[in-house]
Amino acid sequence: MDDKIKRIYVPMTESGFYILYCLQTPQHGYGISQQVKKMTGGAVVISAGTMYGTLSKMEKDGLIRFSHEEEKRKLYQLTELGEEILAIEMQRIERLYRNIKGEYINE
Repeated sequence: MDDKIKRIYVPMTESGFYILYCLQTPQHGYGISQQVKKMTGGAVVISAGTMYGTLSKMEKDGLIRFSHEEEKRKLYQLTELGEEILAIEMQRIERLYRNIKGEYINE
């Protein structure tokens, strides 16, 4: 993995995380925004500008790729690099969660 890509994406913005998380299965922008709204009980709402700007950047950086089109909607999915970045970010979030629960890594 390119260190530059890792520096850009880790830690991730909340919207960036949810977008990658939702793209574990092929999805279009509107579907992602609806899924995120449902997952977060409406606490996180990704605007169209943020959604499509982020999808464009992630595609350019190789984290996602165009999968296919359905009813004039572009569906995207994670690439291997996107899966790697998502896994790193999920590990980071899990570590934060364990730490706030008082669980520490013994050195």
